Amino acid sequence: MADAARARRNAPPREEVLAAAMEMIAERGLEKLTMAALGREVGMSSGHLLYYFGSKDELLLRTLEWSESRLGAERGRLLARGVSARERLDAYVGLYVPDGHRDPHWTLWLEVWNRSLTADEDGRERQAAIEGAWHRDLAALVAEGVSRGEFRPVDADRFATRLRALLDGFAIHVAIGLRGTGRERVLGHVRDFLDESLNR
Repeated sequence: MADAARARRNAPPREEVLAAAMEMIAERGLEKLTMAALGREVGMSSGHLLYYFGSKDELLLRTLEWSESRLGAERGRLLARGVSARERLDAYVGLYVPDGHRDPHWTLWLEVWNRSLTADEDGRERQAAIEGAWHRDLAALVAEGVSRGEFRPVDADRFATRLRALLDGFAIHVAIGLRGTGRERVLGHVRDFLDESLNR
């Protein structure tokens, strides 16, 4: 019992474990992220990782939440810049769309989505909270653009729902490496859509 308590005291901070998990996904792919491999990476046993996280599903969701908190901070900085609503909307889209095939954040998102088929209510609520943060920021930005006369009048909440569905579809294509849907092409399609939908 004393050994276990000492091991927990000497364990790396939880954030370090989550950062290591994300780094492993980026460098080796999600299939290489096992409790044993992650334990070796951070100097912990897989048993101690299970003590902290309970299951691999929980580890993945916590890693996604950690990654999303960092993206949320970056999104906040982008949306607070003193530029036009359209420039900030383009920045939002640029942050949303994966960097390319096997983008680690999107690789993790797709896995968590897949596992959500059997997730409990708490897991579903936490996923919804992540989605909700992106949605609220987008709807607020669209509403601001409309109120300033930069965008033509649209229902901001409805438009944000549709735009995010479009972005999710394109993002999945980029993340899985579907031919003909590279990041730059997708960004071009989205710019065209925004021009057609919002330009006065």
